[in-house]
Amino acid sequence: MIEKAVRIPLVKPFINEEIKREVLYVLENERYVLGESVYKFEEELAKYFGVDFAITTSSGTHSLEFALRAIGLKSGEKVVTTPFSFIATANSIIHAGGEPIFADISDYSLNIDPKEIEKTVRLNSHIKAVLPVHLHGYPADMDEILDIANKYGLRVIEDACQAHGATYNNKKVGTFGDAGALSFYPSKNMTVAGDGGAVLTNDEKIAKMVWKLRDAGRISKYEHDVIGYTARLNTINAAIGRIQLKYLDQWNEARRRIAKLYNNLLSDIDEIRLPPVETPTIKPVYHLYVIRTRHRDELKKWLESNGIECGIHYPIPIHLQPIYKQLYGYQGGEYPVSEKASEECLSIPMHPFLKDEEIKYISEKIHEFFDRV
Repeated sequence: MIEKAVRIPLVKPFINEEIKREVLYVLENERYVLGESVYKFEEELAKYFGVDFAITTSSGTHSLEFALRAIGLKSGEKVVTTPFSFIATANSIIHAGGEPIFADISDYSLNIDPKEIEKTVRLNSHIKAVLPVHLHGYPADMDEILDIANKYGLRVIEDACQAHGATYNNKKVGTFGDAGALSFYPSKNMTVAGDGGAVLTNDEKIAKMVWKLRDAGRISKYEHDVIGYTARLNTINAAIGRIQLKYLDQWNEARRRIAKLYNNLLSDIDEIRLPPVETPTIKPVYHLYVIRTRHRDELKKWLESNGIECGIHYPIPIHLQPIYKQLYGYQGGEYPVSEKASEECLSIPMHPFLKDEEIKYISEKIHEFFDRV
């Protein structure tokens, strides 16, 4: 029995004694910037994802930006992406000197719709790349996206910041395109207990450019041949990431089990739509468990009044953010599927440490709400 006073958090980052010991070891024994743990973490990430190179950075945003710069994105060139993501997805394109243009999403998966990508490509010139997001940990349709990219000669940079370990056709997302980007922000499926990110690639030229960009454009200690950034992952964060990576598959399995339990408990409520499910070719990792309802705001208040933390990802699509309206003149109505999703999506608690009784309590409270509507 769950008492009303008990708070069920939306997410729950993991810190244990092993992590605390490793942090203390780094403090006493390693360089704080680009210490040994950074390079070990990169090796372990590359091995886990099955790529030749993994280069850590200070954030997922920088990972996306550096990957775009590394493929040679130039001023005036455009990158097609989704309007339904965290704003950093599109911001990274602007930071890299390009212009984001949007293609609407699939009403089912909430990922960018390949048909809309192709329509956008046909209507626009100077397009350099496609930047799909594997939203909420559910893989985008990479077969169709790659077909379109090959057809029109476009590069592909994947935003896998919410999808560590998710697979599409038995291959981990973030490894299909020219490069993939990860974020290790505290709410992600694995974290470094702060900001952090990584670029995944099999292209040595891309890897070398990202290495330089994250470290002030350095090619030797005092020699620099590009205008770079101070955007390195610090050693303590890397040490935490190394331990978290060891648990990632176990945690993702727990998330899938929790999602199935939610699905079983909530499938009889006609007024909500559940997240897309696992298929023979798609294995999601449920970074978030997102339901959809036209009663979203009222349901959120009800659940929070009963000790259940909720989130909205995302209440304003990127193109309707004030700065994007100012820069590009969006008024609303341009991407109707994304705009509708932004009014309906509600994230309910999802983390590997949720107990069955908590999941049942959450589901009971959702049923109670709709019994009253």
